[in-house]
Amino acid sequence: MTRIVFAGGGTAGHVEPALAVARQWKKAHPDSELIFLGTSSGLENRLVPEAGFALTLITKVRISRKISPSLLAIPFSLFRSISQVYQVLKNADLLVGFGGYVSGPAYIAARIRRVPIVIHEANARPGIANQLGALFTQHTAIAYPVSKGKLSHALLAGLPLRPDVDSAFHSAESDWEKARSDAKVRIGFAPAKPLIFIFGGSQGSVAINSVIAGAKNQLGANGYQILHSVGSSNQLPESDSNYKAVSYISDMASAYLAADLIISRSGAVSCSEINTLGRYALFIPLPVGNGEQELNAMSLVAESRAEIVAQRDFTSSWLTENISRLLKLSQKASTAGSRKDLEASSKMVALMEFAIAGGK
Repeated sequence: MTRIVFAGGGTAGHVEPALAVARQWKKAHPDSELIFLGTSSGLENRLVPEAGFALTLITKVRISRKISPSLLAIPFSLFRSISQVYQVLKNADLLVGFGGYVSGPAYIAARIRRVPIVIHEANARPGIANQLGALFTQHTAIAYPVSKGKLSHALLAGLPLRPDVDSAFHSAESDWEKARSDAKVRIGFAPAKPLIFIFGGSQGSVAINSVIAGAKNQLGANGYQILHSVGSSNQLPESDSNYKAVSYISDMASAYLAADLIISRSGAVSCSEINTLGRYALFIPLPVGNGEQELNAMSLVAESRAEIVAQRDFTSSWLTENISRLLKLSQKASTAGSRKDLEASSKMVALMEFAIAGGK
C-alpha cells in the first residue's frame, strides 16, 4: 500500500490545495493511505477531518517577526517537530508539502529519512518553508511563475481547486450569463440588480468589515445588493433588504458566480477561485508578510479583471466614490471564467507518481 504524508497546515491557502490534490490522488489510487500533518491552531483541524482524511498534530514552530525572548525557544520546538514528523514518515513513500509552519520541519525530517519530497508553492512569492524544501528535491510545482531561486525551474501547475469550484466551472461554461443569473437567485438576490460580494477569509477581516459598515447604507441607497461574509470570529451585523451579512458561506462557488464585484484579500486560493469563477474583483492585499498577496493579484489586474487598492487607502468614502466605476469595469470584463487552474490537481498527481517512481 502506498503511504503518502501531506504537510499543508495553517491557513486555507495551504490546506485547500493539499486537500484538492489528496482527493485527486485518492481517485487514481483508492487503496493508498493518506495522512495530513497539522498543528492544534490551524484550519486543518476542521477541514481535514471533514474531508475524510487522517490528521496527525505536531508542535508548531513559532517564528516571531521581531526580536523577542520567544526566539530562544525555536531550536527546541523545531527539534520536537522534526522528531514527531520523523515518526510519522516511517514507511512513507512520499511527503507532499504546501508550505507554512508544518512544512519546514516535515522537509527536514523527510530529508533525514530519505523519503522523496514533492512541493507545491501557491503564492507568487515563495515562502521560507518551500524555499528550504526546494533545496532537498527537484520535484517542485508552482501556481505562478517564479523569477529566481530553485523554484524558478518548477513545474507551472496552477493552483489545485476545491471540487465545488471545479464543478461550478464545468456547469457554467455552456452559458455563463445564465449561470451567473441563476446563482444570484439561488443565494437570494434579485438577478437584475448589481451584487457586491465581500469576504475577508474564513476568519474575516476587521479592517474590511469596518469599511463596509461605514459604506453599506449609502451603497444600498444607490441600489446595490451586498453579500457580506464577516468571518466566524466577528460579530454579525444586522441585515436588511439590500445587505445580507453572514458569518460563513458554505456555497462559495455560487457567491463567486453571482457577484458583479468581489471585494476580498488576495490570498493565493482566493485569487485562483475568483479567476476560475469570478468576473471582476477589488483586492485589498494583507499589509503584512512578504508582499505575496499583491503579487498574487497582478495577473488578474493585467487581464483587466481586477484592481488593487492598499488597505490604508481603502476607506468607506473611497468605496462609495469608486463603486460605480468598479462596476462599469466589471461590465466590460469577460462573462466567462478561466480554465487556468482546472488541471492543477491532475498535474500534481502526475508529479507525485513520477517522484515515487524515482524519476529525476
